[in-house]
Amino acid sequence: MIEITLPDGSIKSFESGITPMDVAKSISEGLARNVISASFNTETVETTTPLTSNGSLTLFTWKNEEGKQAFWHSTSHIMAQAVKEMYPDAKLTIGPSIERGFYYDIDFNGTSISDKDFPAIEKRMLDIARGKHEYKMRSTTKAEALEYYKSIDNEYKVELIENLEDGTITFCDHDTFTDLCRGGHIPNTGIVKAVKILNVAGAYWRGDENNTQLTRLYGISFPKQKELKEYLELLEEAKKRDHRKLGKELELFTFSQRVGQGLPLWLPKGAALRERLENFLKKAQKKAGYEMVVSPHIGQKELYVTSGHYAKYGEDSFQPIKTPKEDEEFLLKPMNCPHHCEIYNSKPFSYKELPKRYAEFGTVYRYEQSGELHGLTRVRGFTQDDAHIFCTPDQLDQEFKNVIDLVLYVFGSLGFENFTAQVSVRDLDKPEKYIGSVENWEKAENAIINAAKEKGLDYVVESGEAAFYGPKLDFMVRDALGRSWQLGTIQVDYNLPERFDLSYKGSDDKLHRPVMIHRAPFGSMERFIAILLEHTGGNFPLWLMPEQAIVLSISEKYEKYAQKVLNLLENHEIRALVDNRNETMGKKIREAEMNKIPYMLIVGEQEAENGTISVRKHGGEDIGSISVEEFSAIVNSEIRSTLKEFNV
Repeated sequence: MIEITLPDGSIKSFESGITPMDVAKSISEGLARNVISASFNTETVETTTPLTSNGSLTLFTWKNEEGKQAFWHSTSHIMAQAVKEMYPDAKLTIGPSIERGFYYDIDFNGTSISDKDFPAIEKRMLDIARGKHEYKMRSTTKAEALEYYKSIDNEYKVELIENLEDGTITFCDHDTFTDLCRGGHIPNTGIVKAVKILNVAGAYWRGDENNTQLTRLYGISFPKQKELKEYLELLEEAKKRDHRKLGKELELFTFSQRVGQGLPLWLPKGAALRERLENFLKKAQKKAGYEMVVSPHIGQKELYVTSGHYAKYGEDSFQPIKTPKEDEEFLLKPMNCPHHCEIYNSKPFSYKELPKRYAEFGTVYRYEQSGELHGLTRVRGFTQDDAHIFCTPDQLDQEFKNVIDLVLYVFGSLGFENFTAQVSVRDLDKPEKYIGSVENWEKAENAIINAAKEKGLDYVVESGEAAFYGPKLDFMVRDALGRSWQLGTIQVDYNLPERFDLSYKGSDDKLHRPVMIHRAPFGSMERFIAILLEHTGGNFPLWLMPEQAIVLSISEKYEKYAQKVLNLLENHEIRALVDNRNETMGKKIREAEMNKIPYMLIVGEQEAENGTISVRKHGGEDIGSISVEEFSAIVNSEIRSTLKEFNV
């Protein structure tokens, strides 16, 4: 007999060899019908895996994220089978689940695949699914696995297997199909009721642009056709909200091949938007005791060798910049923190002067492969709203909680209300990925977890997601379309202060090492604005809009009055412009709606005589005829409701 502990803490006894599905049946037939995946002692297992020892079992359904991941990974096998049947010369590589759906990278041996081919592949996938074929895992030796893939001339799978240890290699079989796989599947293919191949893209084998370029097929699947329909409708809405499309329409930013890929150019409206965001954060930071600093865009290579960034990111950085002086090398700045360490090091500090909080909107540079660049969300040059706090160990807890308050203020002012906190810690099985002592890592991780608990955050702990120099608290925000984005981040670092030999004089007159907090509520200005654009559909909070109002004159006769209204609006610090074109009022209103301008102020004979404006809100609401002063009060009230003062 073995004892199985369930998530509610209850313990049940079963005969050794029982499967997770059998456990589900022992609880209820309804649960058994819905279980599609499981984990045993935190390890993913099949629902048919025999359990032979005591342990904790968690059963997953479609409602659980883990269940969805198993569902989508299983569907990638179905797509791979359909592709191999329809394109026998195709060579399969890898096919994981992703946050929404799955993909499979395939070498089609010169055959071109387009969206015209999707319907036929989808039809074959559904035919396979209806067969209700069970997913069966089996172990094999390394020699047998190599022999199999060599026999079908798949050099990609051979390369993968050569890097695996004998005794750890497993295959998954269903129907006539077999694939190298670590596991994590639904019980059978019949659970998949709806499939859609979403798009096709290029992807280099193992992400190396020197390797073969493969075809990546992205797809998604659901247990009900209705859910697929709803998802596709959501995708259509996402296309309308695409920040690249909106950024062009609203004249916020552009790109130029002459300037270079991944290097955005901010147009006047976009530059003003960035400036407002910066001023918003600067004001809150000043209240919280931050001091603004400025560091150069380049630094000597040795600076980043000392910090550890060169060892970790050297291959992903731009090539060193040579100077006329022999053996002198500079790098484009990949991070701001080494510069801030040197600012701290510019003078001695006592414990009475700490914490020191240095903030900077610093532009950094990372080389991203051209195939990975995507609008503003993946660029080669971006500006971080960076700050680094140097404090005593005793100050760490309160300083960390203060930063949490600042991040929550930023989210609240910009309409991000649905988020979870993620405590990103080390992967204990891969210590080589991190710098610093185990003792310092444990102190840092505990500090973050304690702060998250005390602030009442809804948080999860994710192993292996820490930065190489320290653990962090990441804020995972869900936008209006339900997509998850990592935005604000706070990191505790005991390592860089050691690498840069930072110190302060304590009350005992001895030198001590400060603790360093890295934080960026926006993350990067570029990515944050992209996400904000898609979250709001371009309808930013009123305080942030490039133009808060537009004055529309009914005819040229009222140009003078329109200009007078504009001047009054400017006196009330309302951003506005005048549309005096000789166009119909209908066209002017349509264009103002397309440009997302919050308020349209229509002026004609009656308004000029009464000294009023006729106010129409974006979306069609008619507010009526009021004075400029009354309109100003409406605008200020709306701004105050979202943009509250940051309370320290």
